[in-house]
Amino acid sequence: MNPPILAVQGVGKQVRDSTGALTILHDIDFRLQPRQSVAIVGASGSGKSTLLSIMAGLDAPTSGTVRLAGQDLFALDEDARAALRAQQIGFVFQSFQLLGHLTALENVMLPLELRGEPQARKLAQAMLERVGLGQRLGHLPKLLSGGEQQRVALARAFVVRPAILLADEPTGSLDAATGQKVMELMLELNREAGTTLVLVTHDLALAALCSRQLRLEAGALVHDSQRDAADTAGAAASMPA
Repeated sequence: MNPPILAVQGVGKQVRDSTGALTILHDIDFRLQPRQSVAIVGASGSGKSTLLSIMAGLDAPTSGTVRLAGQDLFALDEDARAALRAQQIGFVFQSFQLLGHLTALENVMLPLELRGEPQARKLAQAMLERVGLGQRLGHLPKLLSGGEQQRVALARAFVVRPAILLADEPTGSLDAATGQKVMELMLELNREAGTTLVLVTHDLALAALCSRQLRLEAGALVHDSQRDAADTAGAAASMPA
């Protein structure tokens, strides 16, 4: 088996308030292989988004650690952690997080320009065409539908070819039909790029499109299921149009 692209090792998270210590995550342990599609599911308040933030090195655990591409995230200082994150991780959020004063093309070009990529415009345009927005290059986000904005966000995330994509409720602000199309596109891009996808969702139908599911309850990992690619494809085909 290949070495894991990301390893979560004994991760716990506690915060303190006026009533004492509150445990958000308790002794979470799992490994992700390259090219996997993984859904983290659970009820609201189960710790899903906190776990995702720790996996990205955006939040520090109280105990345990995360190894990304073989490096201990929390043995690095903030600058080194940010550099590793920029090199290895892409993000997609429920609220799209597009810059409103930039066009669709400029939003997708931005991470490439930050890397000093000389072909930023060409690569960004090709990725927007791939997600079906070749006719929307010059549009500002406010002129795009919710589904189109999330496609721009997907293009921006995948254009840098990250090793791992972290998606936090990426269809949460979309209607069911649009959400399904966005999710199917995300999985297509994931397969094409060879990216490891980690999806946080409360939607079990969307989670079923991933090959592996991790279920959290009250901050604990209580179930880890994995299916083969054929089973996953069957789940995608059986979803209502």
